[in-house]
Amino acid sequence: MSEAATKLVREPTEKEIRLVIAASSAGTVFEWYDFFIYGTLFALIGKAFFPSDNETLQVLLVWAGFAIGFGFRPLGAILFGFLGDRLGRKYTFLVTVTLMGIATAGVGFVPSAESIGIAAPIIVIGLRILQGLALGGEYGGAAIYVAEHASPEKRGHYTSYIQASVVGGFVLSILVVLLCRLTIPEEQFNDWGWRVPFLLSIILLGISLWMRMKLNESPVFQAMKEEGEIAGNPFVESFTYPGNKKRIFVALFGVAGILTTIWYTAFFSSLSFLQRDMRLDERTVELTMLVAGLIGMSFYVLVGRWSDRVGRKKPIIIGALATLLLMFPTFWVMGSLANPGLAEAAERNPVVVSGPQCSTDPFAELFDREQSDCGKLLGTLTSSGVAYQLQPGGDLAMSVGGMPVAIDPAWFDDGKLRSEAIQGELAESGFDFSRQIPPLTNLIGIVAALLVLSGLSALTYGSVAALLAEMFPPRIRYSSMSIPYHIGAGYLGGFLPLISGVIVASTGNIYSGLWYTWGVVAFGIIVAWWGIPDGPPRDFVDDV
Repeated sequence: MSEAATKLVREPTEKEIRLVIAASSAGTVFEWYDFFIYGTLFALIGKAFFPSDNETLQVLLVWAGFAIGFGFRPLGAILFGFLGDRLGRKYTFLVTVTLMGIATAGVGFVPSAESIGIAAPIIVIGLRILQGLALGGEYGGAAIYVAEHASPEKRGHYTSYIQASVVGGFVLSILVVLLCRLTIPEEQFNDWGWRVPFLLSIILLGISLWMRMKLNESPVFQAMKEEGEIAGNPFVESFTYPGNKKRIFVALFGVAGILTTIWYTAFFSSLSFLQRDMRLDERTVELTMLVAGLIGMSFYVLVGRWSDRVGRKKPIIIGALATLLLMFPTFWVMGSLANPGLAEAAERNPVVVSGPQCSTDPFAELFDREQSDCGKLLGTLTSSGVAYQLQPGGDLAMSVGGMPVAIDPAWFDDGKLRSEAIQGELAESGFDFSRQIPPLTNLIGIVAALLVLSGLSALTYGSVAALLAEMFPPRIRYSSMSIPYHIGAGYLGGFLPLISGVIVASTGNIYSGLWYTWGVVAFGIIVAWWGIPDGPPRDFVDDV
């Protein structure tokens, strides 16, 4: 590439920079809002489109639908990365935000499974696929667009707003849900009102398009176009450009793998943990997540600015190492504060189960496999947020605090009856399964724990857009950074709620799903230490 093509056609003014950041960030907020509203309303989505008497299966099916959208992100990265490197950054992410808005609004129009049967989940999954394709092109476009307007000494700061905007999308989804809950009676919200946040995507789409239409093309892309240096086939060149295979490997495991598993653990695992396992009141959980998210957004900007001084590598390594040390203790603290009665009851009166074939198959009902009676019992305990211990034994038996529980054979023919009966037995031993609203001091402690998780996420994510833009050559930058980012985010991160849920369902330990995040981050640290460039921020240079 010629020297002229690496320089800006014209230095953007401060006003233009502010517009670039505002329009790119707003579009990112709206697009991630569209994607996250599904996860925020996971409980009602399950009842509407994936109904099952088995609560654990129902939740896992919702997270499977969530994961499918992420699974198609790499394909979107390839498609829109190709268009972004060939046709330009601006028009590509205009297409992605339009596709996302239409697909999200579509979920709000899909009739429930009760009305149209299996067609309902099939249509919803189809719309999730469209969302995944759109999101595969969005992050790379917005991040590169801002990065290519910024000088190296300010690139981390400017692009950090894109990372903060991802959190902003999550915060906006919670805020809209809360407003809908406040204005729509609870029974009506559970019946049809949950569709309103999806339908609002039409309005958000209009605002996002209006803002992005005001933007000009990236100056770096303009320079390459004038020099005639546009890539012929960006996808192929991403894997043939000298040194790019190593950069893609590092970006996948040492950057995307770390940041995405920590991010989804901090926000979605904590959301599901508080609402489902700790049985907190839904509105209380949403308010708590909203407060933590609003405060935590600033962490990403602070880390981005810090990386302009110390380089991109140091914050990521520090954040990843701190995650290995702090993740489990942070969740233990949240659990003890969120539902201390449940934790104390489990400690005073441990639940012990023994019997033949004592392993649970969370997908048995879905695939018409026979589930053992012991497996059904374990599944009910898991969906109730109750930890248990397994002991060898001949006949099926359960004890609470050393006292045997009489097991009625009728339990195993009706999941709802089994759940009510087991929770009733446990309630006599101090287990409280009612929806909890902890005292204010506990809620403050939960917010503090969530802020710790936000801080870990910010350290590993705040400088990433700048880092990835600097790692890859401009002519194939959109494709080269989008492909590994979305493979990591799509598979390592997007499947996290599902994989963690299966681990918890299989072990009965509500904290065991965190080992998935721990393992991915531990491997990512090795790759990041080896492969992320040291030293101060700089524009891309061939180093191989």
